[in-house]
Amino acid sequence: MSRISRMEQSMSPLIEAFYDTTTGTFTYVVFAAEGSACAVIDPVLDYDPKSGHTSTASAERVVDFVKAHGLQVEWLLETHAHADHVSAAPYLKDTLGGRIAIGADICVVQGVFKRVFNLADEMRTDGRQFDHLFAPGETFSIGGLRGEALHVPGHTPADMAYRIGDAVFVGDTLFMPDLGSARCDFPGGDAGTLYESARALLALPPQTRLCMCHDYPPPSREPRWQTTVAEQRRDNIHLHDGVSEEAFVALRTARDRTLGMPTLILPAIQINIRAGALPEPEANGVRYLKIPLNAF
Repeated sequence: MSRISRMEQSMSPLIEAFYDTTTGTFTYVVFAAEGSACAVIDPVLDYDPKSGHTSTASAERVVDFVKAHGLQVEWLLETHAHADHVSAAPYLKDTLGGRIAIGADICVVQGVFKRVFNLADEMRTDGRQFDHLFAPGETFSIGGLRGEALHVPGHTPADMAYRIGDAVFVGDTLFMPDLGSARCDFPGGDAGTLYESARALLALPPQTRLCMCHDYPPPSREPRWQTTVAEQRRDNIHLHDGVSEEAFVALRTARDRTLGMPTLILPAIQINIRAGALPEPEANGVRYLKIPLNAF
């Protein structure tokens, strides 16, 4: 049962979406009105895997929008520890303020990938790198807007969706209806659990807006960031009404076997489990990432 009242659920926040063509990621600014408080969801730090260079060009688009509309950033929300892009949350926090938050089960993900990357003892796995860890069902405020953190594991154990008024930012639980659902073969992922999470989201009112974390559109259409519960229940190729858990698990498992690893998984994960903080410079002033061989 939702902890947000019907009146709060009926509120329709303003949403500005920024699409990163390189990673297929949407970053969102969510707010009530000009000059109000806002939240930024899943911000992107540009990273070139060929050169190892980072850039804040994508984040600057968010900065420019926030400043142009007189918004005050209260939250920098991560739906999960992303494997396909590096988070710009620390840069936005330094530039605009706000608290970096993620689901409390990030501690589980940190523990898994601390072992994968053989990170030093200084890498704590209690989530302290983040300003706030959301418990399932926890409510929070964005000025006059009310939000609710919905635990939607399956893609990873720590995935959160954020329900703000009549909109839900679903992370990597659902994709656009013609793309279906997110993969479940990362450490801690589980297709049966993702099915349960998706069905919980699709039990929300039919008119609920669902905002995607990613879109990888076919050539026949442009990227889309928003759909509805009704559209997903009718048209989602993996999770439309009538698809059983058994059928979904079989489909998802077979598809995951055909997928290669995301291009940025190795740099992204080891940064994002640190709340987007880059590794400390070594004695020569250079920061380094680890590339484990034959680990995936």
